[in-house]
Amino acid sequence: MTASDEPGVDIRFLGGNPDAEEIAAITAVLSGALDELAGEQRRRQSRGPSAWQRSQRNVRTPLVRGAWRTSER
Repeated sequence: MTASDEPGVDIRFLGGNPDAEEIAAITAVLSGALDELAGEQRRRQSRGPSAWQRSQRNVRTPLVRGAWRTSER
């Protein structure tokens, strides 16, 4: 049995024999969970770079070949 009240939603019940009320309840719960996950994803993206991304930046400037020789003078 397939329930698709919204475009792009494909829910398949593989076992049992759910009635219309049970299908509506499951669809509502899954839609709410997906909306919540989408909201979390938007919040993460709006906060800027994560700690992991910030740790990947260069810690110091690159070394210049021969720079140690000029430091003695």
